[in-house]
Amino acid sequence: QSADRASNVWELWEVIAMRRNRQRQCVMVASVLVMFFSSGLSRAQDTDSVLRNKLVLPELIQEVLARNPELVAARKQWEAATNRITQARSLDDPILSVQLWNVPQTFNVTQTQNNIFGLSQNLPFPGKLALKGDVASRSADMTEQAVHAKERELATRLKQAYYDLFLTQKAIQIHHEQVELLRQFVEIANTKFRAGKGNQTDVLKAQVELSLQFQHLPVLAQRRETAEAMLNTLLDRAPASPLGLAQEPSQLPLEKPIDDLHRLALNDRPELKAAELDVQRSEQSRALAQRQYYPDFNVAFQRFQNYQANDGFGAYVAMSIPFAFWTKPKYDAGVQEAAAAVAVAQAQQHTLENMTRYQINDLLAKLRATDQVATLYRTTILPQAEQSLESARVGYRAGKAGFLDLIDTQRAWRGFQLEYFQALVDRQHRLAELEQVVGITLDQQS
Repeated sequence: QSADRASNVWELWEVIAMRRNRQRQCVMVASVLVMFFSSGLSRAQDTDSVLRNKLVLPELIQEVLARNPELVAARKQWEAATNRITQARSLDDPILSVQLWNVPQTFNVTQTQNNIFGLSQNLPFPGKLALKGDVASRSADMTEQAVHAKERELATRLKQAYYDLFLTQKAIQIHHEQVELLRQFVEIANTKFRAGKGNQTDVLKAQVELSLQFQHLPVLAQRRETAEAMLNTLLDRAPASPLGLAQEPSQLPLEKPIDDLHRLALNDRPELKAAELDVQRSEQSRALAQRQYYPDFNVAFQRFQNYQANDGFGAYVAMSIPFAFWTKPKYDAGVQEAAAAVAVAQAQQHTLENMTRYQINDLLAKLRATDQVATLYRTTILPQAEQSLESARVGYRAGKAGFLDLIDTQRAWRGFQLEYFQALVDRQHRLAELEQVVGITLDQQS
């Protein structure tokens, strides 16, 4: 019996020793994980320390308008179109002619019977050149509006890229905060386990949850690099150029009613101005086509030098006959073509006006929806989730709540934060698109 008791005592000591070894192993693994994540967090923070400078959105907008190659090309196209106006209004080059008549068989031009030196000029019917210049002028004005439209487009793309960068930076910040929070959970679970108030399962769950954070950071870093490359490309910089921290947008209310937005867009949107100019250009092209029924002229002044005879001067005037029955049909077709072009331009203008009204209604509805969602997260969901997380933490410390409740609450808190900032960025995207449609700046931050 004494031998059995000794054997039982020895087995009991072995079980206790095994449990202590497991405790030490868990504590060691948890400590290593905490140290690793702390070093990883410090490295990430060192990387983020490079991003100390704040990115100021208005300054970036000025830079993109000054440096973007797309806009440079558009401005050069406007310059080229402007230079076509003078060309369209100018006369054809004069023609200098020399005629040698009755050249002797010896080809001695000094004994030519008649030498005629002439200078001639083609003269279109009055009003044709002016109409051509007006058509070219309207085309140049349309190109100018295309430049303004490109400016609005680039500003919109820049704002969207800016807020996409903000979202990726904020997601990385939230990730680091969640790592720190999970590190605290690991310490809490270890403390309870050492005190005999917790179990090994909670420690392992905390370690697993902490390890799962590995898979998030590379994806978030890739998204940040993509957003930085897009912003740098718009700014005509190298894709990997360092950038500062994008500022969080504020939910400033949009106070303009929808009727005012319609009116502003119809008056200020560059695409609508270009469409109106296209109608005017088509009408002037039709007037020019109708002016083709009138004849053009050719005027010449000549000097005659006669061999062994008196010299003299001469002149002539020639006129085209566009109203001949065998040439008039082509001018009729030209007028019909120009009239059809006017109808097309008017229909396109009307279509663009209708589409502008629809886009304003659609974007304004989306803006208000995302605004309400962001406000709901900021005023209700996030405060409640934060309270729930704190309650779960206190409850787990006191042994009144399970570890799974704490982890689920932490996941929900992280998800709600990301959803809030996503809604905030979506709101800014819609606002930027609305500004592009209306043709003016509505966001007071930019």
